[in-house]
Order: sequence, then C-alpha cells, then structure tokens
Amino acid sequence: MDEILNVVRSVTYKKGEFIYRQGESSDSLYIIHSGKVRIYRLSESGKEQVLRILNPGDFTGELALFKEGTHETYAEAMVDSSICLINRDDLQQFLMKYPSISLHILSEFSNRLEQTEKQTARFATEKVETRIALFFADCMDKESKSNAIELPMSRKDLASYLGTTPETLSRKITELEKDGYIKQRSNKIIEIIDLDELLLV
Repeated sequence: MDEILNVVRSVTYKKGEFIYRQGESSDSLYIIHSGKVRIYRLSESGKEQVLRILNPGDFTGELALFKEGTHETYAEAMVDSSICLINRDDLQQFLMKYPSISLHILSEFSNRLEQTEKQTARFATEKVETRIALFFADCMDKESKSNAIELPMSRKDLASYLGTTPETLSRKITELEKDGYIKQRSNKIIEIIDLDELLLV
C-alpha cells in the first residue's frame, strides 16, 4: 500500500463530469475512492447503453494495462466523486511484484465477462418484464431477511441497462405491482412480494 500511495494520483470530479470519453487515450487504471460512476457506450445513432455502475472500491480502465489504445466507453461521475489513478507502467510493475493484485483483477475480469454474457443472452431471448424480474432477483441480498431492494441506478439508466425505454420500464414495473409480484415503496425502493412467482413472468 505504501508503494502504491507513492505513485497514485487522486482526482476529484463533480457530478456530471467525465472521467474519460470514448476515443480518448487509455493509459491508466481508475479506482473509485468515493462517489459513483456510470460506464456507458453510445451507439452510432447516439443512443446510450449503460454497461455498469461503479461504486467505491470498483475500478475501470483495466484494458489499458495490457495494450495501448483508446477508451471504447464513457465514464461519467453520477455524484461528486474521488478517483485514484495509476498509470500503466507503474501498475504493470506492481502486477509483476505482487501476483495477488493480478489475481484480483483477473477475478474481476471473470465476473464482468459472466455479467456481460448474461446480459447479452437476456437481450436476445427474454421479454422486458422477465429482464426486469431477473434484475430485481440479482439485486436481492441473499443474506438479508428483508425482501426490499434498493435500485443501484436511476430508472433512466436502468432502462438503458436493460435495453428498453424509460416509459416501457415504468409501465412494466407498474404491471408487476398490479399483479402482486412487487410493491414500489419509493422510486428507488422495491419490495419483492413473491420472488418465485416473479421469476416466472
């Protein structure tokens, strides 16, 4: 940690500021120290596709560790955020010196690949209401006795993440509530009334 602190650079970003943009040079690893960051792509038509939401302890820009290139996504601060930057050369030295760091990054690569494959499969094969139900199930804390979940992103971003429109998302959530599967406690808090039945929609 002492060695890393000697080379890390801390940068703060205001809500709505870009950490990086698609097409910009990619030469650093970005670690979220505080705040929240959303990673998304823009299609040729300008439509956003949210890929993931990053919280403290998460990182992005990892592809820069292995090759020189440009960012293929946008990283935007959702709230005021503090980001730690480590450039490629310094991090590569750490990876060779401390294999445990390499294993941690590989583990995260594996998790992201699994999530991306799951998301792609759902887009291709599942109805919108099924995608919503599966997302709610993924958000549930298996250790908690509570059936309430807090949405990790805005409904606009959730619609983008699930490959639908905000209007369709709102309509489908209302239908799920009307059918007795869920209850909307607030815009962010959803109570799952019957998880087994919800997963059958």
